[in-house]
This record gives sequence, C-alpha cells and structure tokens, in this order.
Amino acid sequence: MSTSMPVLFIHGLWIHSNAWQNWMDLYRQAGYQPIAPGWPGDADTVADTRQNAAALANRGFDEITAKYVEVIEGLDTKPIVIGHSFGGSVAQMLLAGGHTSATIAIDPGQIKGVRPVPIAQIRSGLPVLSSPGNRKKAVALNRKQFRYGFGNAIPASESDDLFERWAIPGPGRPLFEASTANFSKASPAAVDTKLNDRPPLLIIGGGEDHTVPEKVARAAYKLYAGSNATTDYQLFADRGHSLVFDHGWREIADYTLAWLKRQGL
Repeated sequence: MSTSMPVLFIHGLWIHSNAWQNWMDLYRQAGYQPIAPGWPGDADTVADTRQNAAALANRGFDEITAKYVEVIEGLDTKPIVIGHSFGGSVAQMLLAGGHTSATIAIDPGQIKGVRPVPIAQIRSGLPVLSSPGNRKKAVALNRKQFRYGFGNAIPASESDDLFERWAIPGPGRPLFEASTANFSKASPAAVDTKLNDRPPLLIIGGGEDHTVPEKVARAAYKLYAGSNATTDYQLFADRGHSLVFDHGWREIADYTLAWLKRQGL
C-alpha cells in the first residue's frame, strides 16, 4: 500500500464534516492521507455553519459533486472516496466520472433507478419534502427528528449528544432531486452503474437505518449487476444512520480498511 494514498471523506445531509475526525485519525495511522472538506457553503465549524445556514441553501448534486471534483483535481493522485448518506451518492457520481481509486458508499442516499421508497425513508425526509418551498432553502432537523432519522438504533442520550455535536442545517434541494430522480430524464441524481472499467465499489447498508433503509442501499447495489467491475455489499444488521459517527463507528471503519486491503489499496 502506498503511504501517500489520499482518502476523501464526504459527509451526508445534516452532518458536519468534522464528524469524520475519528475515521481520519484511524486512516492516518494506517498510512493514508485523509481529508474531509465540507459541502459548498459549509463553514469550518458546526457552530459557524449553524449561524450561516443561508450559505447552504439551494445547493444541489451538481454543485456538490463539482466541489469535490475540484478538490480531487488538486491532489497528486485519484483518492479513495468514502461517503455517507448523500455523501455516498456523491461518491458514486465521482466513481462514475473516473475521479476515484476506489469508492465506499455507506448508507448511500437514493440515486436514479432505486425503486424502493420505504415508509421510514418518507418520514425521515418529511422535514424537507413536506414543503415544496424547502427546495431552495436550508433546513435544520430538531432533536426529535434527528433521533428518528439518525439515532434510532442507539440510546436516546447518545442521539441527543450527537445532535448537539454534529447536526447542521442542510440544503433541501438534494432531497427533492433524489425523490424525483426516477421521473426525470436528466436527473442530477443519475449514476452510470454499467461501467466495466471503473475502480472497485463497496456499498454498506444499516439494517436499522430509517433515513436510508437497508433495502434502498441493497437496491443501489443491485443496479451495478450489469457491470463486470468489483462491486461488494456489506450489511450491518443492527446499525442505524448514525453508524459512521456513533459509539460503534470503529466496526464500520475497520471493515472498510480490511476491504481496501483486499483491493490492493
């Protein structure tokens, strides 16, 4: 393994990039060079991002993906990209665009072609999707909504702590783009899943996830059935949407490191 291999971490909706700090420390110890830049409009801290929510408004998949393409173009080599939630959707877009050395999508947000829409997913998205005007706004979850969408598989006290530490407002636009993707010919949530010459992809699903239920993650994996490139799937049956930054993060992180080693990375 090259000690200079960069790893780009991409956060999901409603979570600040600093929530990747444990992963970055672990990956650095393993010899990688991790970075975790935020989405367009994110400030450097959770507090500053909350105070300037308007900077996040009306940011969609195209703009978010373009931001990370720009980051990647500034690196010496194509990075391993690890994304959570809608960060996992963007990670797949970067993979299809030829910008990665490998991609790991953890509880990835819905892309075009994914058909299941479980009730839990609908409920998790209601804080945004309940009002069409939210498409151009930044929307924050409250503690109860965070508990349902992220912290349902952990103690309530831990969910509340994670909410205080990492929750930020998020642009409503990606949720609208994902929810209408299957009805749009030119959806920004479309990913070419048929490529045969792309790098390896791992998709991880959480069996207790409400925001991206496991059947949604598995449906994304099945979209890649027409590709001869390496595509793997791993289920963590007892985990919810907070799996990358709650007390059990290390189990997920260790699995990803082992998978990368199997890929020669």
